[in-house]
Amino acid sequence: MVGLYFYPNDVVEVAKNIRPSARGELEITSVNEGFLRRRQLKMSIMGRGFAWLDTGTHDAYQEAGNFIETVEKRQSLKIACPEEIAWRQGWISDSQFEELAWPLMKSQYGRYLVQLLQGQHEYHKQIH
Repeated sequence: MVGLYFYPNDVVEVAKNIRPSARGELEITSVNEGFLRRRQLKMSIMGRGFAWLDTGTHDAYQEAGNFIETVEKRQSLKIACPEEIAWRQGWISDSQFEELAWPLMKSQYGRYLVQLLQGQHEYHKQIH
């Protein structure tokens, strides 16, 4: 089942009761079925603006990387940048964001973070 899964700590107990499939593997579907039987399964449909990228094969992994690269280059934004998400959500302050960004300045990723913060300050100067 395609999806992004978040489980509570008792997922360990659910998983202990799962038997390997015909492929000899513990299947994520079996975990979900365990929570369904407990009436503890919740789901949300990912709407417009989300993309699910299968990376189960080498070709699929390459395709996903190409997709991410193309979107990031065309949008001039990073996909799933944890520091940016935390900062934009107000979970970390400007100074905490800057502390995370500066040690990464030798990389393109670090420069992206610093530019976000500098751009935010320039935006505030312009509107005040």
